[in-house]
Amino acid sequence: MLSTDLSEHALLDALPVSVYSLDLDGHLTSVRQASTRFSEDAVPLTVIIGDSSRGAPIWDAMRETMSRDQIEHGMQLLRTGRAPVVRWELERGPDGRVLLAQMTPLHDDTHAVTGFVICTVDITDRDRAREAAFDSGIALARAVDPEEAYQEAAQQLRSGLRADVVVVAIIDDHGASPRIVYDVGSDSDRQSLEQRFARAWQSALETGGVVASRDHSTVALTAALPGETRPLGAISIITDDIESPEQTADSSRYLSAVATQLSSAIDRARHVAQAGRRRRSGAIGEVAARVAQELRNPIFGISSAAQLLRFRAREDPVMETNVGRILREVERLNRMVGTLVELGRPIVLDVTPGDPDAVWDNVLESERGSLEARAIAIRRTKPDTPAVIAIDAEQLAQCFKSILSNAVDAAPVATDISLQSTVLPNGGWRCRLTNGGPPIPAEMLPRVFEPFLSTKPGRSGVGLALAQRIIEEHQGMIAIESATETGTTVVVSLSSAPRIAKLT
Repeated sequence: MLSTDLSEHALLDALPVSVYSLDLDGHLTSVRQASTRFSEDAVPLTVIIGDSSRGAPIWDAMRETMSRDQIEHGMQLLRTGRAPVVRWELERGPDGRVLLAQMTPLHDDTHAVTGFVICTVDITDRDRAREAAFDSGIALARAVDPEEAYQEAAQQLRSGLRADVVVVAIIDDHGASPRIVYDVGSDSDRQSLEQRFARAWQSALETGGVVASRDHSTVALTAALPGETRPLGAISIITDDIESPEQTADSSRYLSAVATQLSSAIDRARHVAQAGRRRRSGAIGEVAARVAQELRNPIFGISSAAQLLRFRAREDPVMETNVGRILREVERLNRMVGTLVELGRPIVLDVTPGDPDAVWDNVLESERGSLEARAIAIRRTKPDTPAVIAIDAEQLAQCFKSILSNAVDAAPVATDISLQSTVLPNGGWRCRLTNGGPPIPAEMLPRVFEPFLSTKPGRSGVGLALAQRIIEEHQGMIAIESATETGTTVVVSLSSAPRIAKLT
């Protein structure tokens, strides 16, 4: 950890720049001030008041920085006991410095006010950090894309704290530890960076504070990214521009502010993306429902006519064959209409506390026939303690059936499908369903949840789209990972906190 030993330079930085003693009328009785710093190019931060100024009203002696109204108002508050201390910032001088003035009362043995003391402290660096944080907040408030938010936060930290390296790590619902999603300024690969910051991330996530460490001439700072129910991840910087404990404290406050703003930007980006998907899904569902309604009557008419033709063409093999083809196509259209109706139907959950693994047990039992038909075995791993999640078991079963159906279709005959589920540290639940089939093409992977997108002949391509809608209505997440070496994995995560809170 960073040493907290105060050097002579740091000690002087912590001391007041000036101390003014006043009588009850605001006249100067004594002045003490630091006239130099330890650096060669340092200059006094205030004008030294000579002996001729003693006894003069402080607002006359310091008219360029302190106003009479301000001082008299402060003395009145202290004299009447309406405030124990009065603080205000002095106006910027020509050198751009900012001072904080603090006025306190002097008392005699009877606790009567006999005078006042005004101390001034240099808060220039803190003021600049505050302005930088304000600018950062404005910039991050405009970000509606996570990548844009990461870049904006990094830019603010590199300019505000002169950070050489900025690393953003996010805890997604598919892993137990943060994973780097953005880094800038480092020559190391992300795996090396994750190893370097792993301990700092863990400490920051556990304490919710800023973790500092020094390595020779550089300082590393790490702050947790706060979330509504759990941390979203962590943000770390490396800089060689921090020399004193006061600079560490100021930099930590600034990093913490940026972390909070970045968390808000990430949450906002996620909500915008989810709202966009819901709008698209709603629009597609509305169109699908209207199309289905328009198709029902013509399909019924075609089916009736074909049945009549089939009855009259029993002695004509060619006619009977063609009529059979018509009826098969009509049946396919009927299935498509049913899918369109299902896609257009709004999802309304009826949630109760339950175990998602119990839903999986029922789905696997009901789909045993399709598994045995392809000689596919399920290798199951469940947590020792069941999860308690607010779920709609019927809707969730429909989601799991779609996921399993896609996995069975993709898996080679006579292979295993792995189903692993765990209870997360935050009380949530996660499952991973993996098949060893060929990977999903890279260009299709980002689009797997789009309606009507399917690589299988005769499939409607709405199963995964409906599954995503159901999981998102449960305030969960669903994702697909696919690679040649590991096969294709569907990851479903459900969070217990929001809906369980409503139920209880």
